[in-house]
Amino acid sequence: MNTDTTTEADSLHNDLEKKSVGEILMGIHNEDRKVLPSVEKAIPQIEKLVEQICLRMKKGGRLFYIGAGTSGRLGILDASEIPPTFGVGPDLVIGLIAGGDKAIRKSVEMAEDDVDQGWKDLGKYDVNLQDIVVGIAASGKTPYVVGAVKKARNEGLLTACIVNNTNSELAQNVDIAIEAIVGPEFLTGSTRMKSGTSQKLILNMITTSLMIKLGRVKGNKMVNMQLTNQKLIHRGMRMIMAELGYDEAKAKRLLLLHGSVNAVLEAENEENK
Repeated sequence: MNTDTTTEADSLHNDLEKKSVGEILMGIHNEDRKVLPSVEKAIPQIEKLVEQICLRMKKGGRLFYIGAGTSGRLGILDASEIPPTFGVGPDLVIGLIAGGDKAIRKSVEMAEDDVDQGWKDLGKYDVNLQDIVVGIAASGKTPYVVGAVKKARNEGLLTACIVNNTNSELAQNVDIAIEAIVGPEFLTGSTRMKSGTSQKLILNMITTSLMIKLGRVKGNKMVNMQLTNQKLIHRGMRMIMAELGYDEAKAKRLLLLHGSVNAVLEAENEENK
């Protein structure tokens, strides 16, 4: 196994405390420029994962993200945004973090070092062979994550990972490894920066493309979004007005009656048959 860890390599920028604010900001920005090319190289593996998730979700499967620290929080963030954006239940995409929900806001000491706890946390959801487990870890060696995916794979579940080092232990123990090699961080070892940014981008790509292929989007519109505030109600009204040519009052009445843009479109199409 390659023991080199790019994520822990020394920053290419020295004497940070001696730099002006402008120099610091430009240094961070120039490092961030390296993220997009690294994600682009990983697209073939991301595509393979999305296609496999889609097949399993059509049979009732669920997507689990599991991580620690920043990686765990990013998985939870992505999972929590899927129900309001696409109108699906909260049990379709699930994020787990070492240390439990309290670790979302505050670090839980040593939680990520428990090699058995990740699988125990997954076990609370009665995982089955249609489920997918994606481990997220910049280093690719977090025990909590590695232990969980190893056990999941041994049990026959599809496993994948998002990592920021090459040939990591995590990547070697999953079916589909997504490696975004962003290089040393601006602040040595601070993987909340470029590594976290790459993870966020990849998570966006996975779930957005997945929801599109599962029919939760029409054209380029979030027609199944939940109407949780006035902004989203007005957005839904505009979609209905554009799609059906109705005035604002009728669009709003139908939207509130049926609960989503997609439900309005289906009802109106059925009525006009």
